Amino acid sequence: MKRNVILSSVAVAVLLFSGCSTNKPTVDQTAKTITTPSLESSSMNTGNTTSSDTTTAQNATDNVAASSTSMADIEKSMTSVYFDFDKFNIREDMKANVATDAGVAKAAASAYGVKLEGNCDEWGSDEYNFALGLKRAQAVKTELVNEGVDAKRISMVSLGKSTPVCAEKTKECWAKNRRVDFKLLP
Repeated sequence: MKRNVILSSVAVAVLLFSGCSTNKPTVDQTAKTITTPSLESSSMNTGNTTSSDTTTAQNATDNVAASSTSMADIEKSMTSVYFDFDKFNIREDMKANVATDAGVAKAAASAYGVKLEGNCDEWGSDEYNFALGLKRAQAVKTELVNEGVDAKRISMVSLGKSTPVCAEKTKECWAKNRRVDFKLLP
């Protein structure tokens, strides 16, 4: 009886420790879409763009089309969208960025797929940050679709807090990590 208890304890310990891994999860780069729960419409800001946003987007599109021919050059012209702490609605000062990126996606990058990478700062659990990163990517996707980009061309991934661009322990640094980046897919 005592031997069975010891063997059972050892078996449970082995199973417990074998389930913990230090390897980071891998992301399937070939996936075209990710199914996500619907976002609360009250948390998303989906206002109309102004004519100045449209003009800015058109100018950026014209500049990119005239000067860039490679996928890497086009990708560099797309600007990140930044978010407030613990939020996934697009800020007013970021709407011009989204309009510009939509213009580029419709013109110079029309032959490519667009991958939205949602990122977070270091605050919160891994699970929370992966969910928040996906909500941020979904908010940007919704705005791009509202601007006329085909939803079938857009894929999303959440990187959570795994890819910071700044590692300092300051508010300014954390703000740089709360973003959605654009990547082009062939």
